[in-house]
Amino acid sequence: MNRSLDKKLFVLDTNVLMHDPACLFRFQEHDLFIPMVVLEELDQVKKGLSDISRNARQTSRFLDELIHQISLDGIQAGIPLNRLDTSSRPGDGCSGRLYFEVNRLASTLQGVDAKILPDNSILATTQALVEQQPEAPVVLVSKDINLRIKASVLGIIAEDYHNDQVLEDINLLYSGSQLLPDDFWNTHGRSMDSWKDSIGRTFYRVKGPLTARWFINQLVYLEDDSGFEAIVRCKDSDGAVLELIHDFRTPQHSVWGVQARNREQNFALNVLMDPNIDFVTLLGTAGTGKTLLTLASGLMQTHEGKHYREIVMTRETVPLGEDIGFLPGTEEEKMNPWMGALFDNLELLGGYGNTSNNHWERGATQQLLMSKITVRSLNFMRGRTFNNRFIILDEAQNLTSKQIKTLITRAGPGSKIVCLGDIAQIDTPYLTGTTSGLTYAVDRFKSWPHAAHISMRRGERSRLADFAAEAL
Repeated sequence: MNRSLDKKLFVLDTNVLMHDPACLFRFQEHDLFIPMVVLEELDQVKKGLSDISRNARQTSRFLDELIHQISLDGIQAGIPLNRLDTSSRPGDGCSGRLYFEVNRLASTLQGVDAKILPDNSILATTQALVEQQPEAPVVLVSKDINLRIKASVLGIIAEDYHNDQVLEDINLLYSGSQLLPDDFWNTHGRSMDSWKDSIGRTFYRVKGPLTARWFINQLVYLEDDSGFEAIVRCKDSDGAVLELIHDFRTPQHSVWGVQARNREQNFALNVLMDPNIDFVTLLGTAGTGKTLLTLASGLMQTHEGKHYREIVMTRETVPLGEDIGFLPGTEEEKMNPWMGALFDNLELLGGYGNTSNNHWERGATQQLLMSKITVRSLNFMRGRTFNNRFIILDEAQNLTSKQIKTLITRAGPGSKIVCLGDIAQIDTPYLTGTTSGLTYAVDRFKSWPHAAHISMRRGERSRLADFAAEAL
């Protein structure tokens, strides 16, 4: 293996290729090495309908394209990764080479039997590469924490796959709101214009240094007696236009009987009820009211406003504990155990306008609400198009960026998508707060004028739930 010493050689673990098949084109000028055991593991998981199986098949297709019409001597010399037309793929501009384990590499690694576990075989191969070319840096890339720990113990450099990270630190994620300084009107309101439109909405045009850092549909507010809360409607090089948001904290302005209890909930109801906003992300811990507010808004606009034909609700089916096995029934019946949040909130929302204690009347109201709600599984979303639907993606923090792209692109004309989730409660393996599909969507949509996001921090479920969220 003749390589330039100014390049790194990255040894790829199987889980990296199964997580992101396009990782082959994301290492810029550096070289890649794929051990034979990795190809064997890809072959074992290629059959199936899961995302892991799809990614394994896509990896195999990429590798097949790379080695097409390449001789054995060419494979041993390293396959140029830029020999393919990468203009349609992420990572355009990669100039490294791809190497395979053509011959079994002998390692002097002590205490590791490469025949027992595939991970041990990968470690032995990496160590053999280190010994073969001690002057060139060799790095093992894996999303398996335990494998990286074992590598570090054995003196092998190991790293996580970082290319799919949206942010370096989850604390840098866009919050959707900004507290204005106390002297805001003095610095930004000297040449202010204000007006009302034909339906009574109040607008302000302000100019100042803060406006350059704002995003359209961002909440801006003052913590003083004025109670000023506004949404950024548009911005340009001269300033921005703010619109006073509606106050949903009073009974006369409630949404399906639900009143906002804090500033973030009030802003959430504003963007959920806005027909000009097609995509909303609500991020917050348990008890902040994400599902209740979203369902109330959906019911209001489906039953009374007639803006949407029905509510479509779905979520990733990742169990909290041990899997209970296959569930009987139709698609909707199989999803019922995963929709506890839906039924809990419908029980509360079903009491709106129905003060009767009659069990039959309450049951009829519940049935009426459910007639406008369809529960769907993520497994059958590919290829579908939803027109004039209010679509709710619950537990969106468990989705990968590829999955959330697949789901959002299902929206047809007149549809609205709302993604709910809590970054602190990710159950999907190899997924973190910085790589979650929900984080990816928040970051990519923050500049789109038809999208809005708000991070909800205050719990309103109960004092017990609030204390548990902080103390446990």
